[in-house]
Amino acid sequence: VQLQASGGGSVQAGGSLTLSCAGSGRTFSSYAMTWFRQAPGKEREFVACIRSGGDTHYADSVEGRFTMSRHNAKNTAALQMSSLKPEDTAVYYCAARRNPASLRVVWSTLGYEYWGQGTLVTVSS
Repeated sequence: VQLQASGGGSVQAGGSLTLSCAGSGRTFSSYAMTWFRQAPGKEREFVACIRSGGDTHYADSVEGRFTMSRHNAKNTAALQMSSLKPEDTAVYYCAARRNPASLRVVWSTLGYEYWGQGTLVTVSS
């Protein structure tokens, strides 16, 4: 069972990128899918989550700029990023956990069963 993150790259500020997370080895339709990111020298932080029912939740820093979606039939999740800023530069990780009843837990890295390998996003000013 694994998650494969892809789609990272280098863009200028104001640009857009779409990250993809592909699951294999099991069906993730009943899982919450989440993107975290980690900038150099910083803690890994929550970016966005989509629960199995399709409801989405975003960090304040990306609200209105990032959109998360999922395609259960393809076992994938995506993160559309627009109006990118230099402070969005980080390695982005996708992760999956059994769908939680409480939103409070999705913000923490604890409890996630599966992690992708990370994809680097670099935003230049």
